[in-house]
Amino acid sequence: MPPPSAIHVEAVTDTAGITLPDPLTAPIKSNEIYGRRKKTAKGQWSVAAPSDSVNFRYSPRGGDKPMAKRWDHFVSHEASIRKGNSLKQAAKFLGNPGIISLGGGLPSSEYFPFEELSLKVPSRGHFSEAETQESGVVIKVGKHDLANNKSIFDIATAFNYGQGSGAAQLLRFVTEHTEYVHSPPYEDWRCTLSIGSTSALDMTLRMLSRPGDMMLSEEYTFATAVETALPLGVRVVGVSMDAEGLLPEAMDQLLSNWDASVHGSAKPHLLYTVPTGQNPTGATQSTERRKAIYKVCQKHDIIIIEDEPYYFLQMQPYTGPDAPEVAPPSSHEEFLDTLVPSLLSMDVDGRVVRLDSFSKVISPGSRIGWVTASEQLVKIYQRHADVSSQGPSGMAQLILWKLLDEHWGHEGYLDWLMHIRLGYTSRRNVILNACEKYLPKDVVSWVPPMAGMFHWMKVDFTKHPDYPAKPIETIEEEIFMRVIEKNALVMRGSWFYANAEEDHQTMFFRATYAAAPAEKIDEGIRRFGEAIRAEFGLETNSNGQ
Repeated sequence: MPPPSAIHVEAVTDTAGITLPDPLTAPIKSNEIYGRRKKTAKGQWSVAAPSDSVNFRYSPRGGDKPMAKRWDHFVSHEASIRKGNSLKQAAKFLGNPGIISLGGGLPSSEYFPFEELSLKVPSRGHFSEAETQESGVVIKVGKHDLANNKSIFDIATAFNYGQGSGAAQLLRFVTEHTEYVHSPPYEDWRCTLSIGSTSALDMTLRMLSRPGDMMLSEEYTFATAVETALPLGVRVVGVSMDAEGLLPEAMDQLLSNWDASVHGSAKPHLLYTVPTGQNPTGATQSTERRKAIYKVCQKHDIIIIEDEPYYFLQMQPYTGPDAPEVAPPSSHEEFLDTLVPSLLSMDVDGRVVRLDSFSKVISPGSRIGWVTASEQLVKIYQRHADVSSQGPSGMAQLILWKLLDEHWGHEGYLDWLMHIRLGYTSRRNVILNACEKYLPKDVVSWVPPMAGMFHWMKVDFTKHPDYPAKPIETIEEEIFMRVIEKNALVMRGSWFYANAEEDHQTMFFRATYAAAPAEKIDEGIRRFGEAIRAEFGLETNSNGQ
């Protein structure tokens, strides 16, 4: 049956009416998502049940959305010949009512030494540790809750083998979340679970690159991304940055003038970027910057790997140490409206491979994230996962699902994201206030981060008393060790070069405000400032330095 029309008219009087938006096409609120869920058979949730995230999208499909482009010309030989796990093809029959399985080598849950799992978690709106200790809710999972019709996910199911796509129960939640937050503007997008963004990046590179390729990234980038790429034979070429991150004009110029004989590689077809709260610089690309980057990628046929662990840690503006704090958003809709739109939300070609993760917003130890991309690329990813990671830990999936889907729901999860955003905003303000107090501004400068966990400080090494007799590398090493002598730790900017072989004539240090309490952040910056003053031969200031 076709979907209903976008509008309908409801009578007010015999001769008048009002036009109402159709409930299936009007923008929805977070508390309406569950009401849009399609009914499913119990077999959908059984052990190792195969699933396709398209079945978990709540909006009517079809209409005027384009289909994704095909990426066969970029798919690696390894990915093209991978057939997935043939034995798991039989799993789709396990949900048949009354079937007697003598096929797959699934252990009997009778021999799982876990009968019940109990978790104490925050109730909605009472998220602090103190509140959770005082009034937290204990949620329980039994071994056979699915068979006993108590829940659609239980120990017997989650603790057994699963699919590379992850458990259908959690896949449904992240698919709904992705649709609600990003609403990808092409038709055949899919989600699949990962064991975190680093693993997802490794698998994506193996899908879409070959030894000898080069990949674009910000000139300072997540060190692990470079370390993931290099053993695969993929070198990273850095693109110039400013306070908003990667410069699209610089990327366009680099690609337009690409000389394979100079670079020793064909023109890149991959861009790895962290658009929000970039690690290490803390830079956040504006909406216009993201649109410009996407256009350059369309022009040069670039696939974008959008790594976004800090997306929901976009913060209130920093207004100075003595200025009143900006009021936080008052609703989920207002909160989402304050976020810079993702590249995924602009993607009409299916050229964005978005990597999401629970690591920075729930727990790194969960080792669960998800990938959103075109159907073609997601299916390739799932085939790889089926014969490597086999998907995330079932134990972790069950815990997250009980918290996110059954306990908090989409509303509660957004409440939580708003809560931790405020927490990290407060920590960000502490480190910036400390920098204002303790750092010599004629030597150290910075741009207040708008998101994430990192503060990027530029040091004018040309004012060092030993410059130019000592090169930048030596001065950076001496400053780093002087900070260590003061019993503080910051990261050297050179550790984040996209390409360490290129000439770099700027010096940065990265600090994080993620974990330390406020007084430790303040003291750490004071010690950093003390080390800088000592290294540059500067006098102490009124703060005792």
